[in-house]
Amino acid sequence: MNGVSPKVLGLLAALTLVWGTNWPLFRIALDELPVLTFRTLVLVTGTATLGAILLVRRESFVVPPGRWPALIVASMMNLLIWNIATSLAVLYIPSGHASVLAYTMPLWVALIGFVAFGQRLTGRLLTAILIGAAAVAALMAPNFVTYAKAPLGLFWGLFAGFCWAVGTFVVKRTSWPGMGLSLTFWQVLISVPPVLIGAVIFDGLPERWPSAKALIATIYTGAIPMALGTAAWFALVKLLPTQVAALSSIAIPIVAIVSGVVLLDEPLSLLQAIAIASTVVSLWLALTPGQKR
Repeated sequence: MNGVSPKVLGLLAALTLVWGTNWPLFRIALDELPVLTFRTLVLVTGTATLGAILLVRRESFVVPPGRWPALIVASMMNLLIWNIATSLAVLYIPSGHASVLAYTMPLWVALIGFVAFGQRLTGRLLTAILIGAAAVAALMAPNFVTYAKAPLGLFWGLFAGFCWAVGTFVVKRTSWPGMGLSLTFWQVLISVPPVLIGAVIFDGLPERWPSAKALIATIYTGAIPMALGTAAWFALVKLLPTQVAALSSIAIPIVAIVSGVVLLDEPLSLLQAIAIASTVVSLWLALTPGQKR
């Protein structure tokens, strides 16, 4: 693989920071808002933000012919299920731990790519994936008791990672002629009605306004991580090979854990420090070219 450009590295760094620091905000918002209500507000904010940017930049909203089925599946996997599953996981286990489970996505990508598409891994990339898997295991190890006490948190976190992997393949293996930011806009918009209906049925109408802190966390989540972060992610998926794009996300739970420690006083262990070092090595192997023989 050729070296990754500074532009891609900068985009990856920004995405890692934005998505990683967002996980503790989930906990802040969900202390006052039901899951589906929170996600409805996030998705509506994200849709409005992306729509406004498209209008200002005068970009087309048109979906190419024959792409609606793939677009709907991508929206279900990348946005709808992801948003609900990760929110449910945070209800049962600490936010940093939930992020680790959700970001097992690179491992699912490697498995799906091998089984479903016959994708072969280079020795360098396979080593990066194995080191990344070791980092994930190190992050999970201190929390096995938590998972045993809250198996639903374990399930929802892993399920989110699996669905995200499927959605990544749908986006990567489909041609989207003429679609830039609108690809993200439509995926977010498609997710709004089912989540909104679920919020009305299961959560009911809010009886009181949440605090300013919870509202700010919710609006920020919709405008920045949801709208701009998701758009950045799909740009990376287009620019990088599927396995490399997936593996690049493995640094995000590191930022999530550190954010949880700083903002929510969540625990930090020696194994998690080891995982940080392993993640750095894994990313270095995945994002830098090997020596040519």
